[in-house]
Amino acid sequence: MKSEIRTVYWKKGEVVLIDQRLLPLRVKYLRLRTAKQVAKAIKEMAVRGAPAIGVAAAMGLALTAYHCRSKDRDRVLERLRKSYEVLRATRPTAVNLFWALNRVMRVAESAGSADEMRNRVVSEALKIAEEDIEANKRIGENGAKLIEDGDRILTHCNAGALATAGYGTALGVIRSAYAQGKKILVYACETRPKLQGARLTAWELMRDGIPVKLITDNMAAFLMQRGEVDKVLVGADRILAKTGHVINKIGTLSHAISAKHYGIPFLVAAPFSTIDFESTLSDVVIEERDPREVLYVGNMRIAPRGVEVWNPAFDITPPELVTYVITERGVYKPDELKTLSSGV
Repeated sequence: MKSEIRTVYWKKGEVVLIDQRLLPLRVKYLRLRTAKQVAKAIKEMAVRGAPAIGVAAAMGLALTAYHCRSKDRDRVLERLRKSYEVLRATRPTAVNLFWALNRVMRVAESAGSADEMRNRVVSEALKIAEEDIEANKRIGENGAKLIEDGDRILTHCNAGALATAGYGTALGVIRSAYAQGKKILVYACETRPKLQGARLTAWELMRDGIPVKLITDNMAAFLMQRGEVDKVLVGADRILAKTGHVINKIGTLSHAISAKHYGIPFLVAAPFSTIDFESTLSDVVIEERDPREVLYVGNMRIAPRGVEVWNPAFDITPPELVTYVITERGVYKPDELKTLSSGV
């Protein structure tokens, strides 16, 4: 495989991240110096994927601490709290965003001086990034045990290195199984309307030499009916521990229903930080995005002017459709999640 992709990283007081809006045609890195710039990158999906959003947001707080030269502890903390609110308001659904921001703020609030706060905030943000990569590799190892030689795996959206700090969750499982010598074919659903499967997943897998076929989202059920899918494997933006519901990219529910109908295992791969131990279904806010994402492909309009659009970014898959949830700590059935501890 080629060298690992680092989606977002820290370099001398800057957050450097791949501008995913330009892939696969162009690889460009953005260099960001303020929390507002990071927030803009998250909101406009230059960086996307629940774990990557969490890492980027944590580093956004690190930028605020790093560049604030005040010796007054309370002033640094005040600036961090303002940045926290800006970053927190970017996207409402993926729980990793709030988990990472809250983790960094707890560290900031426990610091005794401005200098200690700066050092601890930057250190914690970098720690979150490194932990994410290590967690993804363990997810890959745990999930690879469920993958058999010759499996044809259908995936949706992008849950690869580009959705994380590196390596990936669902694609991390595929990478690990492939590295073990298992022959795998991946069917990547294009994932309308932002086409993360076509633009990102296909690019990642081809980069690593892993066999992949691109299909439109509405081909998946027919492919399963033909007996050409052995596993469905996706990531998650939030998993509710109390009920086992999985919130992921819009279209996931359709694949889960089809997989259940045709007796195909439906696997979800996500770090433990994606598991929400507090919320219920009624607490979950499903982000609705700009109608232009549906009305246009690139800069070309494909729908008549004046037509109304509904554009939810995520859907909710009930636990009875999910076979296993794969995490860095182990593999669980959805109803087992409520027995676990968040570890916070």
